[in-house]
Amino acid sequence: MIIRRADFITSMKEYGAFPGKGMPEIVFAGRSNVGKSSMINKLTGRSKLARTSADPGRTRLINVFRINDEINLIDLPGYGFARVSKQERLSWGKMMQDYFARTEDLAHVFHLVDIRHEPSQEDGEMNTFLRQAGIPFSVIATKADKISRGARLKYLAPICRALSVQPWQVIPFSSQDGTGRDAVLNLIETTCYAEEILDESMDEPNE
Repeated sequence: MIIRRADFITSMKEYGAFPGKGMPEIVFAGRSNVGKSSMINKLTGRSKLARTSADPGRTRLINVFRINDEINLIDLPGYGFARVSKQERLSWGKMMQDYFARTEDLAHVFHLVDIRHEPSQEDGEMNTFLRQAGIPFSVIATKADKISRGARLKYLAPICRALSVQPWQVIPFSSQDGTGRDAVLNLIETTCYAEEILDESMDEPNE
């Protein structure tokens, strides 16, 4: 998949109407500071499209970005950050709950976890929620550049155990060196254009 255009659309406290609503939605979910904004910037090739910060907990709204005028990327507030008030943490959780309850256009969720650490309790809860709700998702192990290629399988093992996935189902990703970028873009393409690809294949004449 080639990203020809990427735009910031809006930020919302509550998921609702916005320009272009109705297009397939790819969701980015994960702990605070796991690298959701950096991943969006790397995928789109625009280093400042999504605001990033060294301080966790900066994404406090539902942010919407659009690629190729065809797909909406939904950046949900990070969870699990302790250095904010309980009321604010509950507010972030409500935003996510409202999103999943209201959206009719969800195509796929990228569940981001840090490759260097075992999944947290909140990561496990997100994983359980996605499974119980029947929502299609993929686990993305961010910050893969921090671990050598030879050691990645060792670091993926506890992630796989905690989230009940196989190593080949996890995509290591780096917003620094681009590891995993093509794999993620291909997944977005096959997810959002599956019907079009199927229609094209059915239209091809038999040889």
